[in-house]
Amino acid sequence: MVDYPGCFAWYELITTDMAAAEAFYTKVVGWDAHDASTPNLAYTMFAAGKASVCGLMDLPLEARKMGATPRWMGYVSVNDVDVAADRIKRLGGAVYVPPTDSNIGRISVVADPQTATFALVKGLKPGRRRPDDLAKQGRVGWHELLAADWEKAFAFYGELFGWQKAGAEIGRTETYQVFSAGGQTIGGMFTKRPEDPIPFWLFYFNIGDIDAAAERVKSGGGQVLKGPVELPGGGWIARCRDPQGAAFALQGTRNQDGFGWSTEWAGFSSKGRLVT
Repeated sequence: MVDYPGCFAWYELITTDMAAAEAFYTKVVGWDAHDASTPNLAYTMFAAGKASVCGLMDLPLEARKMGATPRWMGYVSVNDVDVAADRIKRLGGAVYVPPTDSNIGRISVVADPQTATFALVKGLKPGRRRPDDLAKQGRVGWHELLAADWEKAFAFYGELFGWQKAGAEIGRTETYQVFSAGGQTIGGMFTKRPEDPIPFWLFYFNIGDIDAAAERVKSGGGQVLKGPVELPGGGWIARCRDPQGAAFALQGTRNQDGFGWSTEWAGFSSKGRLVT
């Protein structure tokens, strides 16, 4: 096990139907699923090849009663979960699950000051992949924050994790701010559109052919909300929702021998990544 403080280290789908979600994502992304339950927790590991890439667990009843819905959550590695959680509260964020030892390490579920949820982890038990592995098939290749105010959000995450600006794309009315962690560009953030009701983190899974993956989403009972959208540099993305309602995105390529089209996602893009 190796920690990379300030970098996303793990991802978890918290949902209302574990069996259905397992069937959906193994089909759409091509992951293998392995039972990793403990006596007190039903838990599934998704793997790309031999590498565990993310987990799957049930949305707790208490959270459902409070209005929580299925979602993907990213875990950021820190040197000390307790210290980081206290710092989040001082910076105006919230701690939903206080620091505790879990099946994957010491964790805490938190939110930034604009209510976008994420988690902290120390001593990740599935092991930590180096950041350059994020380009591989089946991994999360891009992390995107749809914020209420991206400038305030960036100030928070920069103060908390030391993230750095890594260029920006200026659109007609808004800015898409790319950021780096541990010296590597890993994501972007922008001020969300009105149709996105709450701030949230969106994760992009690397797949092969974007059209084939989009068809798997639809045939599996999910929705393709936007795309496929062509990016500078030849990549394609699609923003989706799974059958239980969790938002996710795909990024891949398109077979040039097949049909194609070009579109625009409200006007701007960033380094071959999301256009809004």
